[in-house]
Amino acid sequence: MHRTALPTRPALHAEWIKMRSLRGTVGALTSIFVATAGIQALSAAAGTVDDGSLGEDPLFAAFFGINFGQIAAVAFGASSFAAEFHNGGLRVSLASVPNRTRFYLSKVAVLAAAAFVVGLAAGLASFTAGQALGGASTGWGTSGAGRAIVGSGLYLMLMALFAAGLTAVLRSGTLVLGLLIPLILVVSFVVGGLVGGPAQYLPDRAGQMVLRSVEHGSLGPWTGLGVCALWALAALAAGWLAVHRRDA
Repeated sequence: MHRTALPTRPALHAEWIKMRSLRGTVGALTSIFVATAGIQALSAAAGTVDDGSLGEDPLFAAFFGINFGQIAAVAFGASSFAAEFHNGGLRVSLASVPNRTRFYLSKVAVLAAAAFVVGLAAGLASFTAGQALGGASTGWGTSGAGRAIVGSGLYLMLMALFAAGLTAVLRSGTLVLGLLIPLILVVSFVVGGLVGGPAQYLPDRAGQMVLRSVEHGSLGPWTGLGVCALWALAALAAGWLAVHRRDA
């Protein structure tokens, strides 16, 4: 059986070493936790997030920090791949792992694992801090709490992978950040109050459905996350084609 396309342990190990050796990438990964949990804790301490301020869903309010953590997740995904397109980095990587599919899958696997672990920790910390929100009736027994905590890790991972795939296509982390940050901060917030319609299928709006306990539009928690996953898979597939076909 032909297995050269599968990620192998040496390739995975090499990508892990590469990731933790880049200060910008490590900083972006750390920022996922700091932004998500930190903003949530500050909001709880200041009492700036309370019942009704984020709609009629107290569970969603308990993950308010995700709005900032997702920016860090996008930066992490973009920076992880952008390093390959500076100073001949991709040529060096392919000299070590000549099979481009193996190289690409290894990089994606390490990125996904790191983003999920940190995102899950951030979601757990955010929910814990969210329980201190004034008047918000959230707790460990809240319906959907476990799903939202796990979903927060999956969502942040998917946003990182979405950015990584686009970076592999465009070969510029700066360009990807310039496209995605306005999409998340401007477009999604402008249409955020609209229920239903095409806006609910944007990657961030769809993915955040997993954090809700109250129906918002036609997508459910897991179908919304599935839509976000399709965005990420499409970007990763396009990124694989770009890496596979273009000159290093």
